[in-house]
Amino acid sequence: MMGASGSDTRKRALGVCLVAAFMTGLDVSIVNVALPSIRDGLGATEDGLQWTLSGYALTFGLLLVPAGRLGDARSRRTIFMWGVVLFTLSSAACGFAGNMHVLIVARLIQGLAAGMLNPQVSGLIQQMFQGYERGRAFGALGATIGVSTAAGPLIGGALVTLTGPEHGWRWVFLVNVPIGIALLPLAARLLPRSAERRRESMDLVGVLLLGVGVAGLLLPFIQRHQWESQAKWLLVPAALLVLAGFVAWERHYPREALVDLTLFRKRSYSLGTAIALFYFAGFTGIFFIFTLYLQSGHHYSALMAGLAITPFALGSASASVVGGRLVSRAGRRLVAVGLTMVIAGLLATMGATVLVPGQGVGLATALPLLVAGMGSGLVISPNQAITLSEVPPEGGGSAAGVLQTGQRLGSAIGIAATGTTFFGSLGQGWSTAFRHGLVVVLVSVLIALGAALYDLVRTARE
Repeated sequence: MMGASGSDTRKRALGVCLVAAFMTGLDVSIVNVALPSIRDGLGATEDGLQWTLSGYALTFGLLLVPAGRLGDARSRRTIFMWGVVLFTLSSAACGFAGNMHVLIVARLIQGLAAGMLNPQVSGLIQQMFQGYERGRAFGALGATIGVSTAAGPLIGGALVTLTGPEHGWRWVFLVNVPIGIALLPLAARLLPRSAERRRESMDLVGVLLLGVGVAGLLLPFIQRHQWESQAKWLLVPAALLVLAGFVAWERHYPREALVDLTLFRKRSYSLGTAIALFYFAGFTGIFFIFTLYLQSGHHYSALMAGLAITPFALGSASASVVGGRLVSRAGRRLVAVGLTMVIAGLLATMGATVLVPGQGVGLATALPLLVAGMGSGLVISPNQAITLSEVPPEGGGSAAGVLQTGQRLGSAIGIAATGTTFFGSLGQGWSTAFRHGLVVVLVSVLIALGAALYDLVRTARE
């Protein structure tokens, strides 16, 4: 057993990991409310603004699995620290960008850095904690993910409001710089070193096939409006063929493969990854259409739109901590309860837009969003803990990378489907368009609930 001082060190090391996860998660959503400021400050085109958002998501998703595998094989601590350095420097480059070309390149590099960091966080939790403590640590990570994504519009809106529209967008990026500078010495002192330095091949063919496949799947969704030709959708079947080639390569790879495909024989991992994919397809779509609905439909300021989303963030944060403590006893039942609460909260949100269709809709949706947020807190962290529960600690980074790649794919597909439905319904009014978008979100969450219930039925039969 580790002594009290060792336990304190692990808690502080977890804190370092959570700050890094918060920083990278925040940059998924914080930029949304700063887009008008970027357009005015740099004379950005719609294509440039779209790449500012989607470029980060694209490169984030590309590096998750290779970086997780590299951390497992060499040193999670080292990859984590290099990720912090790259994220801090690229954030500074974004903040000081003099034109859109520099901003877009810096955002692409920032996404690569986020992809380096995130699988190390999950891998380090696997390495440092076991059993009940691991569940609590993943609970804290789930709270961090939920809050960072939901609080992004609020923090971004506050920064733009406080520092002015001309330079406010710069502080959306520059706020990362002091955080990154503070993280580096703490990571060097607190994060555990690898017990041994393995030197397996990095399976470069597997890295290339997976990268091309993931990029081919993501690109048509994140560029759905800017790339007008319908030929873009041909990338999807082509990407699926490349991914099929990746699976065939991994099965016959003579050394340790990039992804351990035997993990998918474990129901906890395969169903957990499916739940994450479909839940994130709905989860991130909520913020996208709700922010548009409030700012464009009801002329809310960036700050007020962010405040309206805050109940979801508060509910998610509080329930994630509770979920982390209960997951070892309740298992997948907790995830099913959480998904049911999300569905109930979103149905109530739809009802609130019917009963209060005017300026007061932000207040009317506060309680329903709080319930949905609490449900979300019982989904993200418990599902991650259950999904990785049977993964050996030495493979935690690459397994987490696959899980998070599924989340990124789900987010891109969900935002595309929800946004297309939302914009296609605007002729019927902003409230109707928002409700139609929520129907797409609900379908995704219902599929995730179906997977959780299937797992519960199979477990009961066994």
